[in-house]
Amino acid sequence: MKTLIVYSSQTGNTQKLAEAIYENISDEKIICKIEEAPEPSGYDLVCLGFWLKAGKPDPKSLDYLKKITSQKLFLFATHGAASKSAHAKQAIETAKSMADQATIIGSFNCPGEVNPKVLEKASSKEVPPIWLQDAPDAKNHPDSADLEQLVKTLKQCL
Repeated sequence: MKTLIVYSSQTGNTQKLAEAIYENISDEKIICKIEEAPEPSGYDLVCLGFWLKAGKPDPKSLDYLKKITSQKLFLFATHGAASKSAHAKQAIETAKSMADQATIIGSFNCPGEVNPKVLEKASSKEVPPIWLQDAPDAKNHPDSADLEQLVKTLKQCL
């Protein structure tokens, strides 16, 4: 099986997840930033990682999701919200809906430490975003337990 691991990462959180996937897949594989990603058509499995913006995958990931057609797709994400929050679940559902021709084999999401500048900006909004209350718990994530759970989840999906 030929695997493409693509990620969008602003702070390195999603990149950590992408690298863990890369290290634990034994098939033919490549890993790349979303800006350098090839067309997904030549791959059997695409693993796409993203961060959240306004409760959805970041804009570059949203655009890339539209390119995934007949491939198997594994989604992974990092964010300032709690893993089981409605905010995180909605982002994964949005990603799935953007790749409606793909065969989605699974997904994983976990908190990721939020850039202090982003926290400051979010805190200053008249109506702070819902994820802001969870952001302190995202500090030091993704951690080794998150990476282990990611690998376990992916292996179960394969």
